[in-house]
Amino acid sequence: MQHPPQNLSLRALGKSYGAGSGEPAVRDVSLEIAKGEFVALLGPSGSGKTTTLMMIAGFEQPSSGDILVDGRSILAMSPSRRDIGVVFQNYALFPKMTVAANIGFPLRMRGRRRAEIEATVMRLLDLIHLPGFGGRYPNQLSGGQQQRVALARALAFDPRLLLLDEPMGALDRKLREQLQLEVKRIQRALGVTTVYVTHDQEEAMVLADRVAIMDRGRLVQVGTPTEVYNRPLTRFVAQFLGTANLLPARVAGSGAAGAAEAELAGVRVGFSATGPRPAGTPIELFVRPECVLLGPPAAGSLDGTVDSAIFVGESTRYTVRVGEHTILATSHNRSGAPVFAAGDRVGLRWSTENSIALDPESAASRNP
Repeated sequence: MQHPPQNLSLRALGKSYGAGSGEPAVRDVSLEIAKGEFVALLGPSGSGKTTTLMMIAGFEQPSSGDILVDGRSILAMSPSRRDIGVVFQNYALFPKMTVAANIGFPLRMRGRRRAEIEATVMRLLDLIHLPGFGGRYPNQLSGGQQQRVALARALAFDPRLLLLDEPMGALDRKLREQLQLEVKRIQRALGVTTVYVTHDQEEAMVLADRVAIMDRGRLVQVGTPTEVYNRPLTRFVAQFLGTANLLPARVAGSGAAGAAEAELAGVRVGFSATGPRPAGTPIELFVRPECVLLGPPAAGSLDGTVDSAIFVGESTRYTVRVGEHTILATSHNRSGAPVFAAGDRVGLRWSTENSIALDPESAASRNP
């Protein structure tokens, strides 16, 4: 019988490895995941994302907090009783079993009938676009094919949840991009609630409905890919999710509804206000390089000198010196777009809605 997709709830989850082990691996993580949702746990090495996944799977025991599926705690359940499918980075396929035997293994362990196992294996081979591969062995498959077989095995028993721990980390970029689309297609087709651990920002953006960003054991921001990329809450998130300009400035006053102004290099520039900040408050202005517009110096623009212009095919990456500040800008190389070279004087501007103010971070704020 197929399980319906589940609600997953992490409640103040924590994990420590005892005295002398340093900071906790996971600290006070709370997260609600809806039925059928695809959530990426994203963060650098050591951020606690894999430890969090292992606690959900039951391979690590939390030091504090709770894990609930559809409102019921699963902490007392062994990993085998949780009905959770897990895919690891190394795939963990049985080398002496055929593809069909690997996929059918979880069903045999559950005592399913042979006819049901064979039908399920055939269905999953079609789903992962490997029909006719059932008689092959893992060493006869490419890395991408092995990854798909591992995914099919994790899905064979209709798991309540699907957990994936860096499953594409060993693959080359082109194959990774192809398989990302496959994983998303399969997850959408089955509607299984999915938690996907990755350190690859682009992968998280492509796959996930929401991205949960971790840093030093804490959950620092959760939102859609668009929200976390365009509206980071901290300097860490802004810099981790691609390239960002973070420019020291001071609030100069309020503007139209939802907008404010800051003084930067002697010029007033607009930003999208996320809360009241008195004039004179030190801030860091956040703006992505692709939102910075370059042109000739003009009234109201930030005037500077191009330090470098790097052609990268569809776009050119500029580094511009504005007073004491270095500002990055990315310009698409479309027909009629202005082209600048090192040493050129330019004016920079951006739309108010493409910039927000972040509180300057201190060492204390990074290590509460």
